[in-house]
Amino acid sequence: MKTRKSKYKRILLKLSGEALMGDKSFGIDQRVVQFISKELKGISKFGVQIAIVIGGGNIFRGLEASAEGMERTSADYMGMLATALNALALQNSLETHGMPTRVLSAIEMRELAEPYIRRRAVRHLEKGRLVIFACGTGNPYFTTDTAAALRAMEIGADIIMKATKVDGVYSSDPMKDPDAKRFSEITYIDVLKKGLKVMDSTAISLCMDNNLPIIVFSLMKSGNIRKILEGKKIGTVVKGGTPHAERGKKKLNG
Repeated sequence: MKTRKSKYKRILLKLSGEALMGDKSFGIDQRVVQFISKELKGISKFGVQIAIVIGGGNIFRGLEASAEGMERTSADYMGMLATALNALALQNSLETHGMPTRVLSAIEMRELAEPYIRRRAVRHLEKGRLVIFACGTGNPYFTTDTAAALRAMEIGADIIMKATKVDGVYSSDPMKDPDAKRFSEITYIDVLKKGLKVMDSTAISLCMDNNLPIIVFSLMKSGNIRKILEGKKIGTVVKGGTPHAERGKKKLNG
């Protein structure tokens, strides 16, 4: 198969646990898992190295359990174990599509996954294996968004691709506000100032400090990942500097 040129050499895909639910209220929708696997199989011709950080909110949310009275550290560890279930489900699906895959866990569980070691993760990627990072950072009080930013930095990813149910970052919830405006570009600072729910503030700050761009896009629209690799404008880009629209206004005002 002829390798096509990708804008990025190594990507980190952030999947929420909720994304795996599909239309269900709980658990894993195998149709969604199969769709994700087909999308990732479809970009294999680009030769891009793929790492994934996956959440566990479709099974257990530590923050919600903590709010209901459970001790926070225990609740967060339970949430980390939920991410391992999702990682194994995704690994199984990817391998049925012929993609070599490794699950690396921040919490040691040798019978199910390899322990996370940065150099080992990079080596798997260099050998063409898709790497799934499970159990977040392995520490309570840190979300899988922060884990995605941390792992992306550690493996030298070119970009974080945040897959969501909507097609980018909006000024307000587009499901509730028909006048919500979608941004094509936005800065890290504006995301923090406006309190936009892209990733949590720790993750955004980490990306800002290391100038790591984030693309927020719709997961369930077929071909979106491929189009991003081709350099097409999909979703919203979160990065440093001043967005194009703001630069245009400054020139006119100047």
